[in-house]
Amino acid sequence: MSTDGLIVVDKPGGMTSHDVVARIRRLARTRRVGHGGTLDPMATGVLVIGVGRATRLLTYVIGAGKSYAATIRLGQATVTDDAEGDVIATTPAGAVSDEAVRAALTALTGEVDQVPSAVSAIKINGQRAYKRVREGESVELPARRVTISRLDVLAIRRDQPDVVDVDVDVTCSSGTYIRAIARDAGLALGVGGHLTALRRTAVGGFTLAEAATLDELEQCAPEVVNLPLDAAADRFFPRRDASADEARVLSHGGPLDPAGIPGPYAVFGPGGGLIAIVSERDGRARAEIVLAPA
Repeated sequence: MSTDGLIVVDKPGGMTSHDVVARIRRLARTRRVGHGGTLDPMATGVLVIGVGRATRLLTYVIGAGKSYAATIRLGQATVTDDAEGDVIATTPAGAVSDEAVRAALTALTGEVDQVPSAVSAIKINGQRAYKRVREGESVELPARRVTISRLDVLAIRRDQPDVVDVDVDVTCSSGTYIRAIARDAGLALGVGGHLTALRRTAVGGFTLAEAATLDELEQCAPEVVNLPLDAAADRFFPRRDASADEARVLSHGGPLDPAGIPGPYAVFGPGGGLIAIVSERDGRARAEIVLAPA
């Protein structure tokens, strides 16, 4: 079995994404392992891992849309906007109506300018924001435009007198902070809010249904790649099949005639092997990355 490919992992809670990468390095017996988009330690669910040459596909995976199941707790704000951080303010939320909760969340859908959580992995002057916050600095991050295409309220629970727990399903663009949705909904309602549970259910077309737990991967090591490179590219990108001549040109970094496919797309050779990820501009189809084995 190929050692180049993607692994769709169901990340357990309490581990960093880097911990998962370190575990896969050990299981796959290679250093060339990376992940396609960080999940907070508290979060569980889909973490796409690249092994070998497939690590070069991860830039595209990171940019893909994501889906999450999450629980927002209204009535408490925390320093991290999630359950990992200390509670910094409590305001009884029992009187907040279901209608008000739904309206606040509806207002946060579509294209929004979202200020990321201060405790995040974004770098400010070369240092990660969360490191600065932990050192006692107050950090102001600039807002960024994100798209929250779906925010469904599944349940509004009032199990405790002063807090309201809201279960939501979210589909959003890359770079969206679900913690920030919880914070902003709480701010809009005047009671504060943070995230108590987060499970990523999809990254691009990769879903929980095909995700393997670390225990399952442990059982089949070192054959841990469940989506070999060619199959992974075929799943993730539009496909173009090249002739033998085109394959030769492309594998040496040369351009092809355009095919009118909105890019980036994957080009496969006559034998079905992946040659390159290509995008078209200025009337040429050029390789962004060449993946054909040298």
